[in-house]
Amino acid sequence: MAKPNKKGPERTIEIYCSQCRTLLLKYRKGGKGALVKCFKERIVRDHTTTPCCCPGCEQVFARDTLVRGTPAFKIIGGKAFQK
Repeated sequence: MAKPNKKGPERTIEIYCSQCRTLLLKYRKGGKGALVKCFKERIVRDHTTTPCCCPGCEQVFARDTLVRGTPAFKIIGGKAFQK
């Protein structure tokens, strides 16, 4: 399987916690679909203190995993949203 494009898309989105509305990540996302996974190499700015955990309410919003051989966060459904 193909790896994600290193340069990535130009569009930057902000990812927020769905419970406390805290800013979690700024991410270069491609496509129009729902937020399912975040490749670590496309994260522009990380506002979390511990990976996959919201700094405001301490809720776990993602799981650390490998997708197509590349490190990524798999977003848990309903725990985070994009703007």
